[in-house]
Amino acid sequence: MRTQKKKEKNIVGAFGRLLPIMMKASPFLFSCSIVLSIFHGFSFGVETMMQQRFFDRAVEAAGGSAGLLQAFGALALLGAANVACQVLNGVANFLPGVVEGKAGAHLSQAIQKKIARLDPVIFEDTGKLDDINKAEQGKNEAFWFVFDMLAILTFYIPYFAFMGWYLFSLKPVLALSIVIIFVPTVLAQLVRMKAFSHLEDDSAPVRREYEYYESCMVDREYFKETRILGGFFFFKKLYQETLACLQELKFKATMKSNLFELLMRVFTVAGYCGILWLLYDALMKQEVTVGAFAAVFNSIGMLYSIMEEVVCGHISSMARGAGAIRNYLNFLDLEERSGERTEAPGWGDIVLENVSFAYPAGEKPEDAGGEKGAVKYAVKNLNLTLHKGETLAVVGENGSGKSTLIRLLCGLYLPTEGSVKKNGVDTKTLAMKALTADTSAVFQKYQRYQMTMRENVTISDAEKACEEAQLDAICALAGTDSQDSAFPKGYETMLSREFDGVDLSGGQWQRLAIARGFYRSHDLIILDEPTAAIDPYEETRIYNRFAEISRDKSAVIVTHRLGSVRLADRILVMKDGEAVQLGAHGELIAREGEYKRLYEAQEQWYSEKEPE
Repeated sequence: MRTQKKKEKNIVGAFGRLLPIMMKASPFLFSCSIVLSIFHGFSFGVETMMQQRFFDRAVEAAGGSAGLLQAFGALALLGAANVACQVLNGVANFLPGVVEGKAGAHLSQAIQKKIARLDPVIFEDTGKLDDINKAEQGKNEAFWFVFDMLAILTFYIPYFAFMGWYLFSLKPVLALSIVIIFVPTVLAQLVRMKAFSHLEDDSAPVRREYEYYESCMVDREYFKETRILGGFFFFKKLYQETLACLQELKFKATMKSNLFELLMRVFTVAGYCGILWLLYDALMKQEVTVGAFAAVFNSIGMLYSIMEEVVCGHISSMARGAGAIRNYLNFLDLEERSGERTEAPGWGDIVLENVSFAYPAGEKPEDAGGEKGAVKYAVKNLNLTLHKGETLAVVGENGSGKSTLIRLLCGLYLPTEGSVKKNGVDTKTLAMKALTADTSAVFQKYQRYQMTMRENVTISDAEKACEEAQLDAICALAGTDSQDSAFPKGYETMLSREFDGVDLSGGQWQRLAIARGFYRSHDLIILDEPTAAIDPYEETRIYNRFAEISRDKSAVIVTHRLGSVRLADRILVMKDGEAVQLGAHGELIAREGEYKRLYEAQEQWYSEKEPE
């Protein structure tokens, strides 16, 4: 996959992209939240004006220039304004929790949909794995980032605008109080934003490491081997080292931002004291009324606390999450796999012409091949035609390029050089859905889905009605039986102890994986070393059954064990990423070469006649 230079995201651009994604989660609640937040912002300013009105009426009533009824009326208005503020404040704090789950689900879906559109080869690239990890972290920050921005735009800005107008109407210089309080704290958060943005880039690979070491210590998949071999303390040491490294990165970023913020707070407090002096001076010169002085004196304290809340709370939170959010959006901007053709190419020959393939730098799979110039190629200069209806076996030692070839044949990977054509259509022009529409496969590293036996077998088309007789036939081909004692509830047996079900042996899981591959409707089926946990004799039986169901279909078998490949029409022998031999079993065994060497090395595993 071609790489794309990451683009920096500013706050406004990030908000503009994230808001529509989250609005889809609950448009009505989001709209209500925005409208109520605007009223909430103005309500605090109105309350300040009601305070001035009440204090002025109270002073006038004490001096005899106004009646008590007017003072009580002003008090009632002040009480109503205060109640409105509290109600709106409660609603503003309640709504985010209501929509958080739905909005988070939409942000997660955006990641999953993006992954589905990317080239599968990204999972061989550590850099792209870091990008996925960063995107997951960014998703967690994105929801509150949007709500913080909405709060600033719909509550804090209306409040500050109202208070700025109000203070200016009393005495223009008082309006500067907002700027004096605001500027230093904003500068502090800009420094924090930059520091934590760099922190997120530096910590993502370290975070992936310590999460992996943690899973090696405690996950069910690892704990037996870790405990028996005494590896727990080895992984604990690695976990502690990577965690300490991560904490050191966080400490440096936090110290840098906090020291600068402390300096800015000194300026803010000095400005706050200066504003109080200006207010007192205005009262002494009778430039403002006693009521205005009291109201503004109260509002300055609230103005300062709200300014601190928005800057040190919301903006600070946005600053800490800015790097993660940028990574989330950068991930959504990754270049997707090309191929606009959505219709399946149909069943026909698969032709590889001068195909070479190199994995992304920094990651080499187990079957990586040899060198071609300065690039490490897993498959080199391969020309091959898989004929319609043919069964092809691919054999070779570890590192010969077998599994890479399979991924190229089925279209999961696109060739670095050359072309792969399915029924005359280049795989580079096909969308992933079109590539896999008529293909089934069973891989060595199959999945153990924590679901029922039925769901494990029918997962490729779970909506299709399937009679038990059909399931029985498919499972029999794979060498498993729902009536076995391992499945106490037949096809409805839950295959997970975590969900009050049963666990299976490696061989039983492997047979289920094979049944899963047989179940999917296909014209091409691939068995990529799916029988590692099954003995050679049972493997031969499964491959013979496989030969029965793959008649009139194209099929590919990849295996280390050569005793079962004689059922293939042709056998391709791979070595160091190159095709070194191609032919039927008889002709390959009749001449010296890689196939004969491998076969004779394994001959004692097999007999010419299967045991009864």
